[in-house]
Amino acid sequence: MASSTFNPRDGVELSYDETGEGEPILLVHGSALSRAIWRGFGYTRALSQRHRVITMDLRGHGRSGKPYTQGSYAMDVLVADALAVLDAAGAPRAHFGGYSVGARVGFSLAVAAPERLLSLTTLGGTFRIQPGSVGQLFFPEYDDALGSGGMPGFVAGWEGRMGRPLDPQTRAAFLANDAAALRAYFRQTEAEPAIAEDHVAAISVPALLLAGTRDTARLEDSRRAAELMPDARVVELPGRDHGTTLFPAQPVLDEWLPFLGR
Repeated sequence: MASSTFNPRDGVELSYDETGEGEPILLVHGSALSRAIWRGFGYTRALSQRHRVITMDLRGHGRSGKPYTQGSYAMDVLVADALAVLDAAGAPRAHFGGYSVGARVGFSLAVAAPERLLSLTTLGGTFRIQPGSVGQLFFPEYDDALGSGGMPGFVAGWEGRMGRPLDPQTRAAFLANDAAALRAYFRQTEAEPAIAEDHVAAISVPALLLAGTRDTARLEDSRRAAELMPDARVVELPGRDHGTTLFPAQPVLDEWLPFLGR
């Protein structure tokens, strides 16, 4: 069921879906994607067998509002977005699953409002982002491409970096973005400070941290987070890089579903 609510701090509209019954779980997608990935890759169907699945569009993405100012994408604002969706869905406490930037929202939420979480699952996640990470993930000139060529220019630059075309689904998803909003979002992503390690160490909710063996920086950061946190476990996804963290879904679900069953 599609619904919407608003961040009480700045009034930005937030779009989300709910399906299934049971303990709620909030899923947050990665950069330049939308909540549709969870359904498209099969996670919504699998998780909704035992859980009420809440999938939200981050601001600047999907059907949520798209502000053009960099400060509108500060992490404390994204955390407030997640809390607003949980409140609107009537979920005082929920499990959390996040991919890429969604994982950083999860880490930040676990620090800011641990009483709202039943568990934390991160996929290709980190509690810190290194300068230049967005350019490494896509291509170094991505900001200029967004400013001059919009989303078609961004997609062309990314495909040029890879030396091959994107698959049709990913290409369509990226072209659907608002270039100005995405540019502001990426600029804030690069500027966002790391979560201090002593704050990470204070995250006591049960945590499952998954990362691909070819996603070396995020796997290393997941291992470090697990060293710091009292109830966290790392799972390596063989052969996967950052972009292939979520698919195919079954090996991820084989770890995630029993973890949630605890």
